[in-house]
Amino acid sequence: MAVEREGRNWLVGAEPVRWFERVNWWEQQQRMPKGLGRVDVEVWQVQARVGRNVRSELTTMELLRDQLGGGWKLRSVAS
Repeated sequence: MAVEREGRNWLVGAEPVRWFERVNWWEQQQRMPKGLGRVDVEVWQVQARVGRNVRSELTTMELLRDQLGGGWKLRSVAS
């Protein structure tokens, strides 16, 4: 598993952690998103390092899955 960020590939160096968070959709939209059976957001926390450099420090990233398109959005980064 890898994450592309700022033109660089980050390889996951530890087992990812996944959870779901309840969202207040009414704060962002006037109507509940059509076609969604739930209003939870899937969040993954991954620890990754730049490329295949085993000396590179692990960086923790939180990724949000796009409920409709299936893509990913970077929520936060911490070294």
